[in-house]
Amino acid sequence: MAKSKVAKSVPIAEITLRKYEKPYNMPKRELVKKICLSLGLLQPGDSRDVVVDVLHALLDEGEIAAEEIKAKVVEYRKKSNLTMNGIAESNIRRQLKRLKDLFLVEKKGNSYQITENERLLHLFEQKIENFYLKGILDRVKEYFLHLDNLK
Repeated sequence: MAKSKVAKSVPIAEITLRKYEKPYNMPKRELVKKICLSLGLLQPGDSRDVVVDVLHALLDEGEIAAEEIKAKVVEYRKKSNLTMNGIAESNIRRQLKRLKDLFLVEKKGNSYQITENERLLHLFEQKIENFYLKGILDRVKEYFLHLDNLK
């Protein structure tokens, strides 16, 4: 029996956006968690939520050395009575990369910080909404236009 080859389409870019209830008077970690959920950095119901604590540390500390991030993550998780799942340095580096890929975090030498020390809303509007998301939407529209022209 001959094997058939299947072409695999690999996206150039992708983003998951979710809409939740309006923010209300909730602790900072919960607000950070909603941002992570809203941006697809965290899946609903996922107990492995170290990305929340990584982003929380960057928001609290400003510029922070890579090796200090793990200590802050452990501190936040202890304070919130959470398990220590996902605190390996390799996983923390992976979460930092995911935040960098969304233009929210940048590396400076051996430290990390929120990109350009900007406000998160400004970064979302400029980097994600106006650049990243616009590029994805424009490409999807090209597919629709091309398909419409085949009629």
